[in-house]
Amino acid sequence: MIFKAYDIRGIYGEQLNEDTAYKIGRAFVVYMGPKIVVARDNRLSSDSLFEALTRGITDQGGDVYNIGLSTSPMFYYAVSNLDCDGGIIITASHNPPEYNGFKMVRNNAMPLSGEDGIDQIKKLVEENNFISSDKGSIYNKDITSDYINYFEIKKHNLRVVVDTANSVSGLIVGKMFNGVQLFHINSDLDGSFPNHEPNPLKEENIKDLREKVLECNADIGISFDGDGDRVFFIDENGELISSDLIIALIAKLIDKKVLYDIRCSNIIRETARESVMYRVGHSFIKQKMKDDDIFFGGEHSGHYYLKQGSSYYESPYFVIYKLFEAMEGKKLSELIAPFRKYYHSGELNFEVKDKQSVLEEIEKRYSNGEINKIDGIRIDFDDWWFLLRGSNTEPVLRLIVEAKSKELLEDKIKELVPFFS
Repeated sequence: MIFKAYDIRGIYGEQLNEDTAYKIGRAFVVYMGPKIVVARDNRLSSDSLFEALTRGITDQGGDVYNIGLSTSPMFYYAVSNLDCDGGIIITASHNPPEYNGFKMVRNNAMPLSGEDGIDQIKKLVEENNFISSDKGSIYNKDITSDYINYFEIKKHNLRVVVDTANSVSGLIVGKMFNGVQLFHINSDLDGSFPNHEPNPLKEENIKDLREKVLECNADIGISFDGDGDRVFFIDENGELISSDLIIALIAKLIDKKVLYDIRCSNIIRETARESVMYRVGHSFIKQKMKDDDIFFGGEHSGHYYLKQGSSYYESPYFVIYKLFEAMEGKKLSELIAPFRKYYHSGELNFEVKDKQSVLEEIEKRYSNGEINKIDGIRIDFDDWWFLLRGSNTEPVLRLIVEAKSKELLEDKIKELVPFFS
């Protein structure tokens, strides 16, 4: 099952191949229109999938605007600024090297999702009933300089360690960090990811970064994922900073309306001038930001979104530069300290046979709390809250608990665990 809620993704050679890519190219032109931006990451299979995908697009009469190697934010920028109907980037984001896939967007870089585009593409691929057309063309477009020049890169007296895990995220790091003293580790582009997976959510994948920050007496450590749309931060003491605390700090710095996902700490709504809590997933969040004209948003998973013209998409460098400005007068740990008000469990996974019955039982047991069912079920009380969400692909419930004290957090986790057995 390679057609996911937000993209198409699977193991190359087993679940997807060049034939799949070719059909997706044809289907995308039928569904979206003839002018398509195409980009790719540096995975070992991306070049051959690119050749097949673009052949499918041009065989269907579409024109390819090839921007070459690209991070996802650069790709979104290209789709937003080129006069095209949509775009596809070949990437499997943070997955191990044997994976690859396709992220697809409309014009203005608005993402396709399961029911809104991906299901239709899947149907066209499965039917494989494409009518031949006049062959389209391929135009090579270099948007790298335009993307870099989009940002104002200022000088800061900071020592910065960046780990890009040998992924395409390293493509522009040298120029984007031109204003600081940079220590770039795992910088060579190598789609086999020889040093570690490009997934900063796993503790073992930030080990190199943490050690380098301490070794270099750096002010901050920054870790990108495989396609550069997620970013994580280490303070000067080597401590990983939860993304919701970063969202809270940025909300304070910009003093604008912000959006955050339902997994995040209450510290955001207590800090932001105005805030909206919404469901998990970039396609949902980007649409909500557009509908409500929200300037900045973030997810617990390290995505940070920004209104950019008439488009809404990830902008990790906006967050990075805001942190740099704030760090001119304070250590990063000092900036974050006021937001460490609560104790947060992180995501705890439980395998259950009947997810729905467990959710119903817990909702009944905790019905005296404030219930929010926009994404799973979140129930808030005065001094703690918890969230339960089901996995789309596994018999798993994901639990998050936050409390005002460590003891209360531990007590509530112990109280909830028996429901999953």
